[in-house]
Amino acid sequence: MRVHFIVHEAFEAPGCYEKWAHDRLHTVTYSRLHVGERLPATPDRIDLLVVMGGPQSPATTTAECPHFDAVREMALIADCAAAGKAVVGVCLGAQLLGEALGAPSLPSPEPEIGSFPVTLTEAGLRHPLFHGFDETFDSGHWHHDMPGLTADATVLAASPGCPRQIVAYGRLLYGFQCHMEFDPDIVNGLIASAEKELALLEGRPFVQVPERLRSNDHCEANHLLELFLDRLAAACAAA
Repeated sequence: MRVHFIVHEAFEAPGCYEKWAHDRLHTVTYSRLHVGERLPATPDRIDLLVVMGGPQSPATTTAECPHFDAVREMALIADCAAAGKAVVGVCLGAQLLGEALGAPSLPSPEPEIGSFPVTLTEAGLRHPLFHGFDETFDSGHWHHDMPGLTADATVLAASPGCPRQIVAYGRLLYGFQCHMEFDPDIVNGLIASAEKELALLEGRPFVQVPERLRSNDHCEANHLLELFLDRLAAACAAA
């Protein structure tokens, strides 16, 4: 399987997504936009596109962030979807996926930074890619916004701070507002990049302090993410 990662910033690394791809011996390629690597021109050499997060929003312009071209990214995402490729968008990536399919992103009711439970909806509990998951499980979070919903999108998981944690846009198209890929290195990088943000948000109900952020265990979320990705890969092979 050919897995391509779009990475916007070094501190928004693919984490468990990348580990899964290498452990399963998939062919892995990258567009590390923060170091000047380009987006693929077409989806021809991609089976699974994974679009990572970042401090940008779908409305961020190239004047504001020269290495981030939301219009080109959304065009690639739309091309992948039209070609029957699998797409997983994470945080910003989930918002770009929704926008590429015609659904504008929105502010989340609450910012979430830390590890908090997400709960599968009835649709999530019935979904074959989430079969056997606990109804509620802990996941990492680091966001202010959430993905939009197309007319045929299905919300698979929600949290007290955000009603759109996992969204299915199609059989092979998924947006994860939550960060099930987190590991200690990613969390430390995010903390270092967001000192002012964390200070401004201190005391909000779903924002944890750096000491707590560093102590969170993401192993169970990683395991569940790998299970989901194995099933997604099988669905791609059967398509």
